[in-house]
Amino acid sequence: MTAYEKEFYVNRHEKTIHAANTILSMLLDRIPTVHSAVDVGCGTGTWLSVLQQKGVNEIQGFDGSWMDRNLLAIPYSCFTEIDLTRSMIRSITKYDLAISLEVAEHLPSDCAEEFIFSLTELSDYVLFSAAIPFQGGQHHVNEQWQHYWVELFRKMDYLVYDIIRPKIWNDNRIPFWYRQNILLFVRKQKTTSTLNGWPYVELSSSPIDIVHPDLYLIRQSGKPE
Repeated sequence: MTAYEKEFYVNRHEKTIHAANTILSMLLDRIPTVHSAVDVGCGTGTWLSVLQQKGVNEIQGFDGSWMDRNLLAIPYSCFTEIDLTRSMIRSITKYDLAISLEVAEHLPSDCAEEFIFSLTELSDYVLFSAAIPFQGGQHHVNEQWQHYWVELFRKMDYLVYDIIRPKIWNDNRIPFWYRQNILLFVRKQKTTSTLNGWPYVELSSSPIDIVHPDLYLIRQSGKPE
């Protein structure tokens, strides 16, 4: 994985605040009590900072050594440097919620299954998104359709809940990559057919691989996203 410029992180933080508030409010209403959370590939820690504001006191973020700690939205003590291309997180701590958004596409394909396994070791509830083919971005080496990740999580005995995307699909204040890619994965033993009223997805009956119109228009116009 490689470093982004400082301007990228500042702009991403500003774009992400509304998305994090909206999506995490939905999750906290549905997931059993969340007291702790971890974000793998946390960037400035925007999602964790929003969780802190919502009363989640135990947080931990992981990202590369290139991350400028002066840009962090979380305490320095809650941030750990890691190079995910060289080693996966091995933690004895189990969190109530794990987050990894638009990170997996930066890792080589031969790391993909181990990366997903490491997320499932961190929590029974994983909020996840990753870039689809031709989404574009810096150092994207493993862009995959959403079903690819669903199958890897399924190997770990996790069910997919695709309830967030329909609720945020038309909110243009949320970056298209979240509206297009974000899914919730839950350890099968932690749920039956519903999660407090949310149905899990049967891939045979529900489309999981989708492209947001905003990305389509960006690609047709030739403009950078």
